[in-house]
Amino acid sequence: MLDEIKILLGLSDDSRNELLETILSITKSRLKVMLGGVDDIPKELEYILTEVCIRRFNRIGSEGFSSHGVEGESISFSDNDFDSYLDDIQSWLNSQDEPSTKRGRIRFL
Repeated sequence: MLDEIKILLGLSDDSRNELLETILSITKSRLKVMLGGVDDIPKELEYILTEVCIRRFNRIGSEGFSSHGVEGESISFSDNDFDSYLDDIQSWLNSQDEPSTKRGRIRFL
């Protein structure tokens, strides 16, 4: 997955590997919690890890900002990097057939 992230970011060397691995680890841990504490991220949801890691990498230096503007250009950041994936996560949770593995709904207050 690290190689895929590097390709999408246009990184050809290993100079940012430690940073990317840390972002990937943190993002994976958070997604596992959102999925009800699964041990492994389901294959069909791995794209979420890739895309959220890229978002977080691109936001380095802008942590804590909700928006940023320079010379007429304005960028807005979501409070939750997973917002655009909540429907996909909920669909996966709903698809879990066995009652013992069925998770609840995702709620953000």
